[in-house]
Amino acid sequence: MTRLTILRVFAKWMLPFVLLFALYVQAHGDLGPGGGFQAGVIFAAGIILYSLVFGLDAGRRFFPPRVAEALAALGILVYAGTGWAGLLVGGSYLDFPALSPQHPAHGQHWGVFSVELGVGLTVASVMTSIFFAFAARKASE
Repeated sequence: MTRLTILRVFAKWMLPFVLLFALYVQAHGDLGPGGGFQAGVIFAAGIILYSLVFGLDAGRRFFPPRVAEALAALGILVYAGTGWAGLLVGGSYLDFPALSPQHPAHGQHWGVFSVELGVGLTVASVMTSIFFAFAARKASE
C-alpha cells in the first residue's frame, strides 16, 4: 500500500481518534454503554488498521508482541486482583462495595472500573496478537 498516499495519510490521521475513542469507551464503560471488551476491540482495530496500511513490520514496531503479551497478563492480573481485593477486606470475590465500606458506591465504581480496565487490556492485547499470528502465516501453495 505504499502507492496509496491518500489511504496512508487518512489512516495516520484517523489512528489517534480511533485510539482516543477506545479510551473514551473504556472510561465511560461503567456509566453507559460500552466497557472493557468494546474498548479493547476498538483499540485493537486501530492497531490492525495501522498494520494493514503500513505493513506488519511497522505494526509490530508500533505494538510489539512482547508488549501485547505483558499487557494481556497485566489485564488478567488487574481483573483477578480486583476480585482478591474484595476477599482481602472481608467480602466476597468481586464484591465491589466491600472495597470502600464507608462509601459502598465509591467501591462499586472503582471496582467496576478496574475490572473493565483489566478486560480492556486483555482483549486489546489478545485481539492484536491473534491478528499478528494469522497475518504472519504464509499462503499454502
